[in-house]
Amino acid sequence: MRMPGAKTIGWDLGGVHVKAALVEDGRVVAAAQVPCPLWQGVAALDGSLAALPNWARGAARHAVTMTGELTDCFADRREGVAALSGWAEKHLSGGVRIYAGRSGLVAPETAASVSADVASANWHATAALAGRHTPDALLVDIGSTTADLIPIVHGRPAAAGYSDAERLETGELVYTGIVRTPVIALADHVPFAGRRTRLMTETFAHMADVYRILGLLPEGADQQASGDRKGKSVAESETRLARIVGRDRGEGTPEAWALLAAHFAEAQLRLLHDAAATLLSRPDLAPAAPLVVCGAGAFLGPHLAERLGREAVRLVSLLHDRIAGEPDWISTCGPAVAVGLIASEDAFA
Repeated sequence: MRMPGAKTIGWDLGGVHVKAALVEDGRVVAAAQVPCPLWQGVAALDGSLAALPNWARGAARHAVTMTGELTDCFADRREGVAALSGWAEKHLSGGVRIYAGRSGLVAPETAASVSADVASANWHATAALAGRHTPDALLVDIGSTTADLIPIVHGRPAAAGYSDAERLETGELVYTGIVRTPVIALADHVPFAGRRTRLMTETFAHMADVYRILGLLPEGADQQASGDRKGKSVAESETRLARIVGRDRGEGTPEAWALLAAHFAEAQLRLLHDAAATLLSRPDLAPAAPLVVCGAGAFLGPHLAERLGREAVRLVSLLHDRIAGEPDWISTCGPAVAVGLIASEDAFA
């Protein structure tokens, strides 16, 4: 039985963004994401906390998951887990628990001792929540930097890997996202102006430029500086993309740059397709298991599902009776939403 007026805030402390989700009386009423240059040091979290809505700084029960422990300001993941857990205990108002995936919720002071379970376990939280609403599925969480593809079997996460290293090997972690991935990570040559051309191996353009040119980039998804530290208009994205093929923007038409952008979008979708197809071939996944999609790149979910001959179900649709806030941001902040709801349910069970 839930206690009236109970408030829980779920957190996802990343190396590039901080995400937070407010859960009141078992329903997600708000979610937010702000930039966090954590590579500059743990103090960067202070600025992110200040930039979040007022509710994030209020007294509540806090559940924290993280990926920021792998940021290069830390010597190793154990140090990162200890630092982020310590920051949360010091700066969040109210009781704090750290999500340790297969080990459950633990106290901040003990998180480092189970750092292998805490480190980058945000995928586990999202899959565990999805499994409570659909017993067999493939979770596809496409973010700004990475994509998590997690089999769910009999209502539980059934990933073959757990750590980042293991999931890279199993294809359950695909290091590609709709904002921060440099386009040169997806191809070394492309079709342009009737020829096949090799690319300049520079980080001139990123996938945010691609999806901006194609008119698909969700509003607010791109919270990082562009490759040239300039603006984020379509024209400026075309300029950055043109440099990849050694050209100036004026050497092509808007249609030509859109075709080039579409080629990179196709390359990214193919990468996700191949990983998903491998996982869906597992004998323990039901033949009709749907794709449960979330993240800033959830708009790719239906296209991916169509290729795979599967149904695409948005995570926010599964949670429709648990959501009072804006669905797109709740989808983008999936792991924060997940740990918030899990902590809320477990605390009141």
